[in-house]
Amino acid sequence: MVTTLPFVSLPVSQADVTYEYGPDSELREGVEPGIVERFSIDASDQFPGTSRTVWVHRSAGYSPSQKSAVMFFNDGWWYLDPDGEVRGGTVLDNLAATREVPQMIGVFVDPGVVDVDGAPTKHRNAEYDAFDDRYANFLLHEVLPRVESRFAISSDPMMRGICGGSSGGNAALTAAWTRPDGIGRVIALNPSFAQMPEGNPYPALIASESIKPLRVLLHAAHRDLNWNSRDDNWFAETLETAAALARAGYDFRLVTGDGGHSPNHGGVLLPDALRWLWA
Repeated sequence: MVTTLPFVSLPVSQADVTYEYGPDSELREGVEPGIVERFSIDASDQFPGTSRTVWVHRSAGYSPSQKSAVMFFNDGWWYLDPDGEVRGGTVLDNLAATREVPQMIGVFVDPGVVDVDGAPTKHRNAEYDAFDDRYANFLLHEVLPRVESRFAISSDPMMRGICGGSSGGNAALTAAWTRPDGIGRVIALNPSFAQMPEGNPYPALIASESIKPLRVLLHAAHRDLNWNSRDDNWFAETLETAAALARAGYDFRLVTGDGGHSPNHGGVLLPDALRWLWA
């Protein structure tokens, strides 16, 4: 089927650009909501001193006799919240109802919180922006076993995906890059590669290392932070990463949009991003 989209002129100003959610991001009549379970992780080997909450979502129609795919979502509740900008659980329910994704367990993982002088403080940037395998190992060795104790999960890395935005997009690509033996599919929405502590490592790494068995969707906003600056340009860093993936021959997709550093466009894209990722 060919869909013809009407012409829409480009806005002169992108300060207030927002995208409208489609039906896959709304509660749909006839689609039974999934079930969400919650647990806490109060001690971590990879991130000592942190605690966090994890929500586990399964759509209606789940069959315990069938091994499931897993989709990790960084910034847990923010991505699960049915009234939020991403609405991950609602999207998973709608795509499961139309069988456009395999049977899938959604694992929504909050960033860690640490105690600093008696005040709970987010450990998000320390976990998400670092270029190492700690976050991947945390998901695979500290979160996933808790999920596997409740559900039959496939051991195939290509049956495991991860999604995140901004620094969570950094964490998504880094988790799969450092542990392709455990996670094979990535959605990075408005990633903030420019703010990784040693700078964006990906264009050089992708160009110099052997191709990894990954499928990657990158999203970038034309007016992301410092979009027209020579340095610390968040938009350009994503484009350069996408160009490196293209030159290296990766299975990847780049989606760009108007607006600034907002979760709105990524949230609107999520249904189609998941369809492509799992096709």
